[in-house]
Amino acid sequence: MSTIWILFIAIAILGWVVQARLQSKFKKYSRIPLRNGMTGKEVAEKMLHENGIYDVQVISTRGQLTDHYNPLKKTINLSEPVYGSYSVAAAAVAAHETGHALQHAKGYGPLKMRSALVPIVSSTSKWVMWVILAGILMLQTFPGLLWIGIAMFSLTTLFSFITLPVEKNATNRALRWLSSAGITDVSNHSQAEDALRWAGYTYVVAALSSLATLLYYVMIAMSGNRR
Repeated sequence: MSTIWILFIAIAILGWVVQARLQSKFKKYSRIPLRNGMTGKEVAEKMLHENGIYDVQVISTRGQLTDHYNPLKKTINLSEPVYGSYSVAAAAVAAHETGHALQHAKGYGPLKMRSALVPIVSSTSKWVMWVILAGILMLQTFPGLLWIGIAMFSLTTLFSFITLPVEKNATNRALRWLSSAGITDVSNHSQAEDALRWAGYTYVVAALSSLATLLYYVMIAMSGNRR
């Protein structure tokens, strides 16, 4: 068990480092204006229209780093520091979220898989921790209950890992378009790339954390079987 706790601590430290660096990068690149003066909203709309998408709305949402694409409502939700800002960071984030809209429009496979898992994961997440807790308490009398909880939690882990190629692909789409459309140039494209890279690391940490937690529950279940 000591090994898994070392892993948890290492992932927690990694997560803190990634979040700190992401905040620092976003703050830094938010001070660097685009040469063309386009806001995040305008960047997202231009990318949508150049890809033949006119049924997706770009709206503002509260908070910082709360940007996301809603496939059900077909809205690109940009946080306040991105929506009206004309910085390199705003352009990068706006293009990334628009990349998800492009994935949706073109039927990108991993996104379809993730979307199919959303209602299942949302439903099981309400009960999974209760099932696992009950399974641990009843490990000697009803060991199968913990394995049911593990099976439920594994869907969350699967969701986390399916998210990785979805986010990577959206970033690649964003960076290619930013360069080809002339939104970024040789003086600031690497900065947009750097901002999105650190944002992507947060999903890697989340996936590793979920996997480590799943392994921990499996170890508990297996130790109960050996008794």
